Amino acid sequence: MSYPTNLQYTKEHEWVLVDGQTASVGITDFAQQQLGDVVYVDLPEVGATVEAGRNFGTIESVKAVSDLYAPVTGTVIEVNTALKDSPQDLNQRPHDAWMIKVSLVDGGAMVELMDAAAYAEVAK
Repeated sequence: MSYPTNLQYTKEHEWVLVDGQTASVGITDFAQQQLGDVVYVDLPEVGATVEAGRNFGTIESVKAVSDLYAPVTGTVIEVNTALKDSPQDLNQRPHDAWMIKVSLVDGGAMVELMDAAAYAEVAK
């Protein structure tokens, strides 16, 4: 699997796209393959604070319920509400189906992020 080079990745299999002071967050193709069919996503509300490395929600598949971890610190400014009715979008287009958008605070504290090549080695 090749991973988009415009994204950065966490060891917990989330991706992040930082554009100025806004970060979009989703799960990787590897994550969705490991989960199987996604049936439900529990995401924070707009205005919630997320902290890099901390849980910000859960994702439920036919196999398991897994925690989602924030790659950045900030305030949730947008939630992909379409995932409520179509959580399978995370299986069908994981690198396009973002879950939350975060306004970065304090310089956007981040967990250790990897580029696509480094993540591809982790996701074998």
